[in-house]
Amino acid sequence: MKFQFESIADFIAMNGHGSYVWASYAITFAVLIFLLVSPLLQRKSFVKQQIKQQKLAQANNVAGESIE
Repeated sequence: MKFQFESIADFIAMNGHGSYVWASYAITFAVLIFLLVSPLLQRKSFVKQQIKQQKLAQANNVAGESIE
């Protein structure tokens, strides 16, 4: 079995194209992580906002004010 690269350094360098290849992998993984994490953070923020609004609405109901 013959490997394409003779050493790990050759594999990382990829005949001079390594910086482009590894940068593309890094950008792809960063975007994928962002796409996974962003909705979770938005959901968490939305839930906090809804809880805050519910507490405010309950406080207004106790005070005798109507919500419109």
